Amino acid sequence: MDNLSDTLKKLKITAVDRTEDSLEGCLDCLLQALAQNNMETSEKIQGSGILQLFASLLIPQSSCTAKVANIIAEVAKNEFMRIPCVDAGLISPLVQLLNSKDQEVLLQTGRALGNICYDSHSLQAQLINMGVIPTLVKLLGIHCQNAALTEMCLVAFGNLAELESSKEQFASTNIAEELVKLFKKQIEHDKREMIFEVLAPLAENDAIKLQLVEAGLVECLLEIVQQKVDSDKEDDIAELKTASDLMVLLLLGDESMQKLFEGGKGNVFQRVLSWIPSNNHQLQLAGALAIANFARNDGNCIHMVENGIVEKLMDLLDRHVEDGNVTVQHAALSALRNLAIPVVNKAKMLSSGVTEAVLKFLKSEMPPVQFKLLGTLRMLIDAQEAAEQLGKNVKLVERLVEWCEAKDHAGVMGESNRLLSALIRHSKSKDVIKTIVQSSGIKHLVTMATSEHVIMQNEALVALALIAALELGTAEKDLESAKLVQILHRLLADDRSAPEIKYNSMVLICALMGSESLHKEVQDLAFLDVVSKLRSHENKSVAQQASLTEQRLTVES
Repeated sequence: MDNLSDTLKKLKITAVDRTEDSLEGCLDCLLQALAQNNMETSEKIQGSGILQLFASLLIPQSSCTAKVANIIAEVAKNEFMRIPCVDAGLISPLVQLLNSKDQEVLLQTGRALGNICYDSHSLQAQLINMGVIPTLVKLLGIHCQNAALTEMCLVAFGNLAELESSKEQFASTNIAEELVKLFKKQIEHDKREMIFEVLAPLAENDAIKLQLVEAGLVECLLEIVQQKVDSDKEDDIAELKTASDLMVLLLLGDESMQKLFEGGKGNVFQRVLSWIPSNNHQLQLAGALAIANFARNDGNCIHMVENGIVEKLMDLLDRHVEDGNVTVQHAALSALRNLAIPVVNKAKMLSSGVTEAVLKFLKSEMPPVQFKLLGTLRMLIDAQEAAEQLGKNVKLVERLVEWCEAKDHAGVMGESNRLLSALIRHSKSKDVIKTIVQSSGIKHLVTMATSEHVIMQNEALVALALIAALELGTAEKDLESAKLVQILHRLLADDRSAPEIKYNSMVLICALMGSESLHKEVQDLAFLDVVSKLRSHENKSVAQQASLTEQRLTVES
């Protein structure tokens, strides 16, 4: 290592004199020393103060530039050398060198920048601000025959694409075209995997999704699926998963999704449909998720239901009832829920037996499946008959009441409450109310009236008003023990309550007057004071309802 000290001293002198031959000899010695013991050599380099000189040696016209960049790349493999490299002002001259025509200089420069900025979001963001993305995309296009340079660009893209700030810059280049062109040429699994690692974060951006679709990525992905579907090799299974997952990701963009749907006639849509009856779980999953993504607007939903997609999804669910694949169950239920949103689809889906198919999963203990099951049923029961049929289903109502207490799963808890309320609101049926009372569901509707979400509060108050109008005697005790009257007083007295909450709370107060015990509670709580203040409320409906409620309270007192 004494030789190293001599080399470093000599390098200081030659760096200033710029005698190329001696400089090259010193740099070769340094590279040799780094190859033998990188960490120790790096420490010596840092101690010698030579890093500061490197910035002046990074010049396009010098024959030593590639070696200097190579040394920087090697020392920056050590974490403790990265900040010193930044402090020595090496980033700016390195970025300038990305415009070089020399492939070796480009390769070593890319390595140096990659190692210095490794794992540092702030340094990577600095590179993005210095405009490296368009430069690297251009390099990929020019030097696509150079495997090492291509790999360097892909590694850089993979790191930079993780940063949100990079997406806009990537979207303004022809990265999609270049990556798809490169992808088509690759036969080796590892190379394709490298490209996938860049495509996945980039495809999170909607503009880039569309560019990738237009560049023909989907056709490549469908081809991979076709090639790998029957293989049991680990690499092939992994590639099938990556390709089908990426396909689903591309469908998350509205424009890219609509372009691939092509009015339901598109080749891509048809191919994805054929995945659903497949025996491959990964393809069943991707197929169902793709349908859920296509089902993001009414036109697509109506077309798909008319063309028999519901039956395909129900067959798929049927294959996963007993010890089924949870992710497939979740995806198929997501698709059905989305398809049930347009009004014209609800009756068709009900008559196809969707509720029966969905209810088979009532025993599921998996919150994601429970959540989608509830959402699907809630979308379907706008019709009075369906709501009544489901609302009298004791097993369903008991399960809903149980899930209304799933404090660990807010989504499941919220959806259960909303479905309980919807069964009453849409059925307007005494039998449904009796079933819910017998299953101890009333207290949950009262709690729901205090939700932080106005829409849920409102749904609860309307359902409670129907209970009070239709079956007050049956529900009276439960309403009392759930402290409904106190909650209504609080909602009316709270200035933050939305106008519709105040309005429906007063409607409910009037409906409760038919019960002796609840009436007494209303009198004890001095509702008149709160209600009379609301007569001057800025919302006309609230003000009118306040006058009516005040009259009712005065007469009844």
